[in-house]
Amino acid sequence: MVRIGGLELERSIVASIGKNPLDSSKKAKKLGADILEVRIDLLDMDALMALSKIKKLDLPVIITNRMKQERGAWDGSEDERIHTLLSLLHLADAVDIELCAQKRDDVVKKAKTEGKTVIISTHDFRNTPELAVMVGIINESFEAGADIAKLAVMPQTLLDVLRLLEVTLHSGGKVCTIAMGNIGRHSRIVAPIYGSVMTYGYVDKPTAPGQLRVDELKSILKLL
Repeated sequence: MVRIGGLELERSIVASIGKNPLDSSKKAKKLGADILEVRIDLLDMDALMALSKIKKLDLPVIITNRMKQERGAWDGSEDERIHTLLSLLHLADAVDIELCAQKRDDVVKKAKTEGKTVIISTHDFRNTPELAVMVGIINESFEAGADIAKLAVMPQTLLDVLRLLEVTLHSGGKVCTIAMGNIGRHSRIVAPIYGSVMTYGYVDKPTAPGQLRVDELKSILKLL
């Protein structure tokens, strides 16, 4: 099994944290989140200060600094984005870096050196690639050093969601898969049954299309 911090992942619920990070993190814990994902690109306060305080909540922390190419809000250069991410790595248990990032390997290398879990992610906000393409993306993520390969796609039909679930079920490594938007909304609950080790929920406001609130995810997953 793969871990983030001391948590062994299995249908684990990640709360996406952006604005108002301290209050949102405390609320996420009360709602039942297993892990906090701190979106550096969305923070409205100093990231070092925020993470230092968030760590005191004793929940595993993922950090990511999402690029604009994948619907992030980082407004600086790519060098600055990666430098900021790496400078905060000591306060995290895991790091999420995009498969397409130019300096992806620098992040993976440092994270591995520091014993952090590596999530390599790909987001397609327009479509769902063909099955072979999705398998290729996941395999490429593992080859690049991912402990967890994360793939989020935008389905146009329910058949797209089924193809993503098939990829999830037959993956040879640990994956986190998400079908976004209204058509894929149920995948955030169903994908963990097919092998997705994590699912993402919001606290106050969704950070991705189709997200459910953390406590809603918790309740439904318990029933399943």
